[in-house]
Amino acid sequence: MGFRFGIAVATLIGLAVPVPASAAADPPRADELVVVAPHPADSKDPLLGYLARPDDLGRLPAVVVLHGCNGYSWGMPAWASRLRSWGYVALAIDSLTPRHIANDCVGGDATDEALDAFAALRYLQAQRFVDPARIAVLGFSRGAGAALLAVDKGSLAGLFAAGFRAAVGYYPDCRGVSGVMAAPALILGGEDDDWLPIQACRDMMARRAGSGAPVTLIVYPGATHAFNIDAPPRVYLGHHLRYDAGAATDAEARVRAFLHDTLQAPADGNAAPAISKGDTP
Repeated sequence: MGFRFGIAVATLIGLAVPVPASAAADPPRADELVVVAPHPADSKDPLLGYLARPDDLGRLPAVVVLHGCNGYSWGMPAWASRLRSWGYVALAIDSLTPRHIANDCVGGDATDEALDAFAALRYLQAQRFVDPARIAVLGFSRGAGAALLAVDKGSLAGLFAAGFRAAVGYYPDCRGVSGVMAAPALILGGEDDDWLPIQACRDMMARRAGSGAPVTLIVYPGATHAFNIDAPPRVYLGHHLRYDAGAATDAEARVRAFLHDTLQAPADGNAAPAISKGDTP
């Protein structure tokens, strides 16, 4: 990861992720495909995103949505629309298509998607209908790992002047994450996840020992990877995937409450507010 990671970060910072001049002057309609950045650091094709925003006037809080290793297609527009219904501007980005990758479930890592999340953050901060100090990142599987990297002081968070206000990760890969966060984080995983075992997140919680912003880890007994995807039970690349309605419902409620707690309060500069829940091992 190191060499590729270093080039990608240097390129992203050097380009400063330029925003099209029309982006701030002429806000796109709700539910529209937008050019988030001319291109990711390692591609000549543009980084695109699905933008959904409420009809409310004024500067609103926003959420960047990151997909799993199988790409943008599953559930990303639906999550953007759900977040819009909760009162947030939502931007679901497609990290694979610009890189001409159909599926990155074997051997891929979360670095590219984490860097794309910062491109999306910069895009949203340039929009006159977004409060630039109230933007969170929400990810699934590999995208969840990217969301954690984006707020991890031991990874990307310290490399960018402006950061995310909060992060949510559904069944992330917690390996390589220090857990000392620059913003509050909510992690949701299944006890029976045999793809990205939840023990790695428990180990992360032990490493952080309460340092940094609050992190809440919720583990659902009997739940597998992708427990919130309403589909028949299946085995994919040797891993068990099973929908758990109870876990999915509870997780969604927790996400909504967490975003309300972290994004709805007026921002005090770029500082993230404390939340009522403490660390959960």
